[in-house]
Amino acid sequence: MQNVLILILLVPVSVALNTIGQILLKFGSVHGMVNWHVLGGVTAYAMSTVSYLLVLRRLDVSIAYTLVFGLTIVATTLAGANVFKEQVGIQQWMGVGLVLSGICAIGFGNPR
Repeated sequence: MQNVLILILLVPVSVALNTIGQILLKFGSVHGMVNWHVLGGVTAYAMSTVSYLLVLRRLDVSIAYTLVFGLTIVATTLAGANVFKEQVGIQQWMGVGLVLSGICAIGFGNPR
């Protein structure tokens, strides 16, 4: 039951903070190395790391890493397309689909 709560609460928090960090760093990258966006991005990464550490306390690293960073790839791709209007090609969407299928295979294939 406790691991289910981790998946429902901490994994999405870690993914969201990591994605927010990416978005803020992208915003800040056009204004030099030190600005509010960059500082916010670094802060979001720090908070994401703390939440990831809490995930690692209860899940195997092979499962935790796959879930958090695989879902971050998906979320960051979606954020780039929506926030920055980046063009995401069919091959990239196929890659996102493969990442999602890998997450399912590893996450749901857990023998425990």
